[in-house]
Amino acid sequence: MISQDTISSIFDAAIIEDIIGEFVHLKKSGSSYKGLSPWSNEKTPSFFVIPSKGIYKDFSSGKGGNVVSFLMEHEKMSYPEALRWLAAKYNIEIDEDKPTEEQMQERSERENLSLVSDFAHRYFQQQLHETEDGRAIGLSYFIERGFRDDIITKFQLGYCPDNWDAMTQAALEAGYNLKYLEKTGLTRLRDGVPYDFFRGRVMFPIHNVSGKIIAFAGRTLKAEKDIAKYFNSPESELYNKSNVLFGLHLAKNSIVKNNNCFLVEGYTDVISLHQAGIENVVASSGTSLTEGQIRQIRRYTLNVTILYDGDSAGIKASFRGIDMILKEGLNVRVVLFPDGDDPDSFAKKHSSAEIQEFIDQYAKDFIRFKTSLLIEEAGNDPVKRAALIRGIVDSIALIPDGIQRSVYVQECSHLLNMQENVLIAELNKSLAAGLKKMTREELPLLDEIPADGIPVAEPESGGSFYHQEKDFIRILLSYGEKNIDIPVQIEEGKTELHAISVAEYLIGSLEQDDLELQDPIYSRILKEYVEFVGREEIPETKKFTLHSDEGIATETSNILANRYHLSDNWTVKHGVYPEIEEMLLRKASKDCVFRLKLRKVLQLLSEIDNAMKNEAEEEKIEALLHEKIILNKAKMELSKYFGSAVLY
Repeated sequence: MISQDTISSIFDAAIIEDIIGEFVHLKKSGSSYKGLSPWSNEKTPSFFVIPSKGIYKDFSSGKGGNVVSFLMEHEKMSYPEALRWLAAKYNIEIDEDKPTEEQMQERSERENLSLVSDFAHRYFQQQLHETEDGRAIGLSYFIERGFRDDIITKFQLGYCPDNWDAMTQAALEAGYNLKYLEKTGLTRLRDGVPYDFFRGRVMFPIHNVSGKIIAFAGRTLKAEKDIAKYFNSPESELYNKSNVLFGLHLAKNSIVKNNNCFLVEGYTDVISLHQAGIENVVASSGTSLTEGQIRQIRRYTLNVTILYDGDSAGIKASFRGIDMILKEGLNVRVVLFPDGDDPDSFAKKHSSAEIQEFIDQYAKDFIRFKTSLLIEEAGNDPVKRAALIRGIVDSIALIPDGIQRSVYVQECSHLLNMQENVLIAELNKSLAAGLKKMTREELPLLDEIPADGIPVAEPESGGSFYHQEKDFIRILLSYGEKNIDIPVQIEEGKTELHAISVAEYLIGSLEQDDLELQDPIYSRILKEYVEFVGREEIPETKKFTLHSDEGIATETSNILANRYHLSDNWTVKHGVYPEIEEMLLRKASKDCVFRLKLRKVLQLLSEIDNAMKNEAEEEKIEALLHEKIILNKAKMELSKYFGSAVLY
């Protein structure tokens, strides 16, 4: 278990905007930062990071919390994994006891898969650099490919020895479970006997965007045609290939800086370009491009440049993936390298400046590139030209921006020597077909609608007091240390204003009427807050936003996150001084207490009405009526305060 002192040190060191900025492209917005939600496909940023409070809030998905809960939600880490990741980043030594057998069994499957992958990663590197076979076979292969030592280290390349089960046995001897070796694909079984799946291959570790090892690709060094050149890890709870781009963990900062992402096909393409000084490059890892991979890129830039070798068949096969990029609203450019060259070989023969100059000179907008490529192929064949036009129009129809579609129609009209209105008519057909298809996919069929009609929404969590208690806790956490003036009666008919903290007023108001919060999380927050006040200490909000209890940390962050902030320009530029909640703390504090009391009174009245319906004894009915009269008076007084009549 990680000690509480270590956890506190980790939270103190973690800079939330820097950590989240590794996964979401953030822009400064007043005292906060904003970016596109990593959990929904949105066009307008609704994801906010608030450094002063140490929290984030995603208004599109409703998720929110602190830096640890972000890693848990986004990277699917367990709580200990997230803490260890942060500790490693900030060079904090973790003080923890050796885990017991029970604690090891309680580890999540994801954590066990991660530990096994980390072991294999270290093993492959050690084999490459520290064994005779590794240096003679694996390392010599990388050197022959022209990779420098620093690049081999940067990409953490390795080697799996050509022995039946050497890696598996080493992992078992180190205490790792065979079940997790199988699930990561590192070990396979043949007739019940385990063997190393990647044996005899040089290893390319695959990282997630945070730099954590999640899978491997192994390249054979044998020349036999019946042996697959690459083996890849199977999908697991740790690895979903549809959402992973090779090299993104090393490229993301450069992508943001250059506002462009170079997309290539293979692992060695990425590595060679890095060696040449081009770092804003990722690969789809030999798989067809997916929506998940495109959305990974979209977090960092709206511009993608695809680098191809001269194989036109391969280019046409990739058109579907490029159409997906257009559909996501990204700008796509294409670069063709000279015949006989791919990004890997071209990068080895040219400097960084020469590569960049070549890309700048020969990069073509994809729609124009596709048009010119297919025109050349179609020649004068009218059937092929008609099919070409429909294909190009279908690609244009995928672009979400109407102005951009219009510009492309004009350009294609010129390139194809066709009237613009013909292309517009075809475009409208394609758009209508797309809309019809989307409607069919998104709307339920008639027999899918429940026989009872539209289902009734479930009541909000937290019961009937949820909103009142939420506001109470928000005021307490936001302004607990602030002072407000409360009238205190010093003698009959005479009062004086006494300054007390908002926390003392709120807590005292509940204690005065013996009220308790019903929501379990809010109740725990209040209990801990009262303990602080009992020690004559007003806790900082970070005591709760960085709480070890995930429920408290998340709910507190959600309460304190505010999407809208009043600009200082109202005062600085325009001389307008609008009233804000902090200026009206006495009223805000009193309002939240009275709303809570009114809700409690209404609840008690409802309970009395139900009790009277089921009560037969006259004496007990009279007692209930008397209690109801008192509560109705309280209801009237509270309603009068809010200037409204409350009917119940």
